[in-house]
Amino acid sequence: MTEMRFAGKTAVVTGAASGIGAAIAVRLVAEGANVVGLDIATAGLDKLAADLGAAFVPARADVTDEAQVEASVALAVQQFGQLDLAFNVAGAARVGQITDLALEDWNYTIDLVQKGVFLSTKHEARHIRASGRGGAIVNVASLNAHVPSFAGSPYSTAKAGVEMFSKNAALELARYDIRVNAVLPGLVDTPLVAPVLNYPAARAMYLERIPMGAPATPEQVAGPCLYLASEDASYITGTSLMVDGGWEISNYPDLTRLANDENGWV
Repeated sequence: MTEMRFAGKTAVVTGAASGIGAAIAVRLVAEGANVVGLDIATAGLDKLAADLGAAFVPARADVTDEAQVEASVALAVQQFGQLDLAFNVAGAARVGQITDLALEDWNYTIDLVQKGVFLSTKHEARHIRASGRGGAIVNVASLNAHVPSFAGSPYSTAKAGVEMFSKNAALELARYDIRVNAVLPGLVDTPLVAPVLNYPAARAMYLERIPMGAPATPEQVAGPCLYLASEDASYITGTSLMVDGGWEISNYPDLTRLANDENGWV
């Protein structure tokens, strides 16, 4: 029987259309929560709405656009009367060696990952604070907040910023009984990393560095995210939880070894 840890709670999930965000939304609804899911991928949101029913409300929103974020977060209160929890998952990356990286690719990644978490947290925290009941915010950073990757400087930089921003938010929001924590996944089997997992040479290079020998499923990341939002974590704020199969204690593969192969990697 599913534990109803979030009965009567309302949550916002960004990046909800697929991967980790979708897994979080599914788990929240299964455990009694109402959810507003933000994403630009409307097809994924519509599928979740069809699967989850009235407990899930889709909201098309670009998390780099403050007006869209503000309106979508407010929708949670309009639809369900309150906001208690938030999970900021939206992110993607454009890659390239630093000496060749286009400014637009740097800006795209920093804006989506870092500014998106800032804007989402800003408006989520306002509504949670206004309720006077407290709540929890979980920001999904990455192993790359700690471990650099070849051709990944924008993403690593942005995710490191998400981790530190989460600590700063925890510091500022504790007086309102709002806890803020970060989850740092390693390799996760999502559409974002499908090009790696579907390319045998690159997949093997990644998996040889992960002590547990496999990528995580989105559900294996969703569980720790929900834990940090639950009452079991009521005395945890400002922390970073690695969910990486032990990857941080290993090392990062040098994908430049594939620079001249037919797939045109880095």
